[in-house]
Amino acid sequence: MRPSRLAPASADVHFDAPEAIVVTDATGRVTHWSAGAPALWGYAPEDAIGRPLADLVTADATAVRHRDGRALDTRVRVFPLGSVEQPAGFVLVAGGTPGSGEEAGNGALVKWTFDQHPTALVIYDHEARIQRLNTAMSRIMGYGEDEMRGRFLAEIVPGSVYEEIERRIRRVLRTGQAEYTEPFVRTPGEAKAHAWFMDIFPLKDAAGRVRGVAVSASDFSQQYDFRERLALLSEARTRIGSSLDVEGIAQELAEVVVPRFADVVSVDLLEPVFHGGVPGPVPSGPVVLRRAAHRTAFVRDTHLQGPDALHRYPRSSPITQCLVDGRSVQHAVTDQEIVRWLADDPVHAEQIRAGGVHSLIAVPVRAHGATLGAVVFGRRATSLEPFGPECLAITEDLVDRVAICLDNARQFTRDRGIALTLQRSLLPRGPTVHPAAETAVRYLPAGGEVQAGGDWFDVIPLPGARVGLAIGDVVGHGVHASATMGRLRTAVRTLADLDLPPDELLTHLDDIVTHAEGGQDTDALGEIPGDIGATCVYAVYDPVYGTCSLARAGHPAPLLVRPDDSGGVVDVPVGPPLGLGSLPFEATELTLPAGSLLALFTDGLVTAGGRDIDDGLAALRSALSQPASSLEELADTVLDTLCPGPRDDDIALLLARTRVLDRDHVACWELTADPSVVAEARKRACDQLGIWGLEEEAFVTELVVSELVTNAIRYATGPIRLQLIKESALICEVSDGSSIAPHLRRARLSDEGGRGLFLVAQLTRRWGTRYTRAGKTIWGEQPIGEAYSAP
Repeated sequence: MRPSRLAPASADVHFDAPEAIVVTDATGRVTHWSAGAPALWGYAPEDAIGRPLADLVTADATAVRHRDGRALDTRVRVFPLGSVEQPAGFVLVAGGTPGSGEEAGNGALVKWTFDQHPTALVIYDHEARIQRLNTAMSRIMGYGEDEMRGRFLAEIVPGSVYEEIERRIRRVLRTGQAEYTEPFVRTPGEAKAHAWFMDIFPLKDAAGRVRGVAVSASDFSQQYDFRERLALLSEARTRIGSSLDVEGIAQELAEVVVPRFADVVSVDLLEPVFHGGVPGPVPSGPVVLRRAAHRTAFVRDTHLQGPDALHRYPRSSPITQCLVDGRSVQHAVTDQEIVRWLADDPVHAEQIRAGGVHSLIAVPVRAHGATLGAVVFGRRATSLEPFGPECLAITEDLVDRVAICLDNARQFTRDRGIALTLQRSLLPRGPTVHPAAETAVRYLPAGGEVQAGGDWFDVIPLPGARVGLAIGDVVGHGVHASATMGRLRTAVRTLADLDLPPDELLTHLDDIVTHAEGGQDTDALGEIPGDIGATCVYAVYDPVYGTCSLARAGHPAPLLVRPDDSGGVVDVPVGPPLGLGSLPFEATELTLPAGSLLALFTDGLVTAGGRDIDDGLAALRSALSQPASSLEELADTVLDTLCPGPRDDDIALLLARTRVLDRDHVACWELTADPSVVAEARKRACDQLGIWGLEEEAFVTELVVSELVTNAIRYATGPIRLQLIKESALICEVSDGSSIAPHLRRARLSDEGGRGLFLVAQLTRRWGTRYTRAGKTIWGEQPIGEAYSAP
């Protein structure tokens, strides 16, 4: 038999016996019987020799068993002879009353402390086999000490958690270093899972050798739950709200909560929230909600409806109750309120039954006095315990956080809708058909449709069959950026109507922005106005001469690809961004053959994906050289090549393929400053109209040519040039060397002049003046196919 530790005997009587010594052989049979032994046991030496030692002590070897069967309350100590591993026999010393000496008393106290300690304790030997466990450990394990002694832990209770604990025990035996672990597990003796704090420490002898391992296990479920609640709320603060999308925020809540707090969660919102609106008062009758997010800890069942599904809740449902009252509700499915609701709502009753939900909490989502919807948390009987009173406070804290984020997302959705609507109303819709160039445009706000930005473009018809091409970039996103973009685009169109050269147009635009800066209260706005630091490129292309004049204000230079695939970045002097004031802008003029491709873009295109701007320009140049069946297809190819993924900046692209008007569309004559050439000019114009088959327009054209040429001869200087352009309209232009602008006025009856421009204005659809480096050009435009009829 093995030596036992000191322990109180479970004797029925108190017996003061003299000390006796018994020696056994290796098989445990008595070989020596001391003089004091007969008095203690009642056996004569001849009766005791050869008797098994097990007959002399109780089953646990803690007390002497008298010959008559009584257990005597006396101290028992057993010592091995030889090595502990292979003893040659045993020596048993018995005698004295337990507790009658200091050694005996201390031993009993130690034994009582071990057995009665409220912390669960277990002792393992050097082979990691269980040797002792106290009452607390026996209770939580569901087994007695006799059932567990000599066995391995994972042998008794299989499972990955217990296998890990046994690995730690063996590691402590091997290293002599204490360890601790915090498993969350249901032990065989407990009805539910608990959080355990386990200390695993070595037991060493006087020489420092590890002889065994002790394990103490403390239930810290309350502290664990409190810590988990704090961790859950902390994670919610960091994870929820990263999106500005209503459904995205709802999904973030669901991902945080399931499965660590609930088995299933649904976020149902009132319909106006999805469109940026503020819901009105919640009706007391049935409420219809749209699902924003749904998540379950188990495989999605077919009976559970996902996001975007509409759910109708009757008045008896806890969801409607919490929406109407504005207070959270917590129920078990057996509560009378839930039973009544499920009787009125068979659809959700089936979902709850099939899902195995045993308790639920419904919390209203409220922000700034408005009710946005409700969040429902559920737990299943097969996993988590029913919701307790403390769970209500957790859910309310979570939903309060979500409510703020949802309201921000709702407002963002509203602002985004306003900005996108404003932006779409300000930007051109589709390609502009113009005789000077074929165009294709693309606009992509940052992050797809998430935000409206300030990038803009425009294709502006100009007199003389010319076209203005503009593109710009405004700082920021949202409504302010879109409004600023609208102001700048309107200003460019207004200045373009004055037929200003590109450098002069940018100068005037810079003045407008500078003056606007002085009139804005930036402190009140809380931000820098978007038009301060805005950039712009403006180009004018003339299809008659194939010339293009460009200027830029802090914007990337356009790219040019000629029909022979030559070209690159256009060398345009860079001017300062708009709003700095008092700095000059310079224009560059190019001659472009027909079929040349001009690409105007914002920097978001070439820097997409974090690439360097030089690499982006090279990629754009390569994409523009790709074969395409149309300019629209080429624009799509450029976007697919340069920005296939998510974007963090707006992108605007304007492609223009140039055309050149041939002699079948343009007729030009140089005239002398002699009044006699007026008649000749009229005749040449009429002859040309006959060639073009525009005889019906001859009457009006004669009058316009006569008046404009006469004014040039009378009031201006040479040289004088008459030019007719036939496109969608008939344009008559007379150029001279004077920079003095004519003025339209109503002549009095006594006046001999002043009626020329008045007649031109009455006879043409529109007319105007533009200035050139050599002087000015006065033009008039009349529709083709509409014969003149006197008013």
